Amino acid sequence: MFVLALRSIRRRPGRFLATLLSAFLGAAIIMTFNSMHDTAAGSGVDSVSSNTLTTAASVVGGYGSLLVFFAVASTLTVNVRQRAAELELLRCSGATPAQLKRMVVGEALAVALVGAALAIGPAMLGGRALLEVFQDSGQVAESVDYAFGPIALLTGVDITLVAAVGAAFLAVRRATRGQRRRGGARTFLAYAALTAGALGVCCTFLMKATDETLMAPPAYGAILLSVGFALLSPRLLKGLLDRLALSGASGWLAVRNLRERAGELAGILMSLILFTAVATTTLTVQAVESDEVAASGLVKSVDAKNLETLNFTVVGIIVVFVCVMLVNSLYAATTYRSREFGQQRLAGATPGQVLGMVGAEGAVLTVAGVFFGTVAALAGIVPFTVVRSDAVLPGQAVGIWLAVVSVAAAVTVGTSLATARKVLRTPATEAVALAA
Repeated sequence: MFVLALRSIRRRPGRFLATLLSAFLGAAIIMTFNSMHDTAAGSGVDSVSSNTLTTAASVVGGYGSLLVFFAVASTLTVNVRQRAAELELLRCSGATPAQLKRMVVGEALAVALVGAALAIGPAMLGGRALLEVFQDSGQVAESVDYAFGPIALLTGVDITLVAAVGAAFLAVRRATRGQRRRGGARTFLAYAALTAGALGVCCTFLMKATDETLMAPPAYGAILLSVGFALLSPRLLKGLLDRLALSGASGWLAVRNLRERAGELAGILMSLILFTAVATTTLTVQAVESDEVAASGLVKSVDAKNLETLNFTVVGIIVVFVCVMLVNSLYAATTYRSREFGQQRLAGATPGQVLGMVGAEGAVLTVAGVFFGTVAALAGIVPFTVVRSDAVLPGQAVGIWLAVVSVAAAVTVGTSLATARKVLRTPATEAVALAA
């Protein structure tokens, strides 16, 4: 079946570009930051520099591993669902579910391996640039030499391959299980994350304003809450749609399509929730901390500078990854609807009505993702602000939230409309015939 997987990739390489890009970016980020471990292990590195480099590698490497899995899983899930007819044909031709799983997993393994190999060069350049940032800020000594060694290479390749194989296995397993009951493990993990997140943010009230680790409980609590909401995204989206009614032909079609495709769109909603929660929480908490330090007249310690650098770096990584996940998933999902758009136009819908429908779908997804992401963010921001500054909601929160929402809306709605406009250039009769 591995030979069949390679033939499938050679025959239609375009369908694997989204997965390749996700694997490439994931491996590049993981190797970039884990090269700090190799650098810290070099000869003549002082303890302060070593601590800075190790902390950066550990924290961002952990976030990167999680994001790689989400990114690859999102693109692979869309890929497998779009190939449902092909997989069913293979099954009817005699292929067993186990053989189909090995084929899809083999495809993911091959694509991830290529992505990881292509990421080595950019990761080396990125690691060197990251070291220079630390040196320019005085967090790492100028005498420290950059090193890209086995830790960076092995972690980047291994994590990317494991994420790809695991995500492919889960995606094809769902596709070959038919209508049988499923989702128990996902629900359990979702409620476990919500419980742990709630306990995390509550622990903030047990700490003092001067504690160096005060930012950790609310930040990690908000992240866990957002993960819990993300895992429940199919259920949350269906619950929202049951209470939603939009006027006009485009609005009616948008709600109808979202209800039918709630499971497929869960990955997009998951990305929006995580992006809104993590970016809003991290940036707001860091802004409050910086203002309080400035108001006290104290100078930031090396550890405080390290934490600030890591916070901004993590947000940057999340922005890049979420944008990639959203663009890949939305592009693939919208392109796949060529036949649907053609049928709607043959039934009398104008291109403007189709675009209005796509825009309404994107707006509903954005509102849902931003809402649940904001709930998770506030759960972390409010306790931190109360303990650190005796206020309830910091003034910086509104501006940061608006910026985060603007990025989320621009990426979601913009990608959907741009892709739909491209698809609509194909004549309706041709689109229906080609997709048949």
